[in-house]
Amino acid sequence: MGSVIITIIIAVPILLVIFAIMTYNGLVQHRNRYKNAFAQIDVQLKRRHDLIPNLVETAKGFMKHERETLEAVIQARNAAESARQQAGANVGDAAAIQGLAKAETGLGGTLGRLFALSESYPDLKSNQNMLQLQEELTSTESKVAFSRQAYNDSVMNYNNKIEMFPSNLVAGVFNFGPATLFEVSDDSERDSVKVEF
Repeated sequence: MGSVIITIIIAVPILLVIFAIMTYNGLVQHRNRYKNAFAQIDVQLKRRHDLIPNLVETAKGFMKHERETLEAVIQARNAAESARQQAGANVGDAAAIQGLAKAETGLGGTLGRLFALSESYPDLKSNQNMLQLQEELTSTESKVAFSRQAYNDSVMNYNNKIEMFPSNLVAGVFNFGPATLFEVSDDSERDSVKVEF
């Protein structure tokens, strides 16, 4: 009987340590997954931001009277690029992720206005360079949306892991904080696009 008690006294702490190590490693793995998923968003946003100056330069030659719109696109692009860099530097910072989502929503709005105005310029609409840039931006937008979905899935898995018992005990001891979803910050972006002929 005495050896059974000694075995239990020795085995319980060893099992607790093994549980803590495995849970800690799992939390680190989930955290690294969502950080990697954000890195994929970052790559696509960088590509998007790099395409915009070329788009504006192409449009400038045709849209001489739309200087205000072109400047708004560049300002929104610069704000989004700055927000991207801040969020990339600290993926775990909720304010940085929310700031990036807001800046990207603003950029999407100004690009929408630019494309709407470009419809009034037939020469611009048919310009090969403009068409190619629009195609590249559309492709990039799809990749951003896909990357954002993968990131949000990773964040959800990580947040579930740090909130669910018993892994929440280890998460609390080692200060694993919640991650922030990359959500659309403007409800109008969720609306379907209306096409009129």
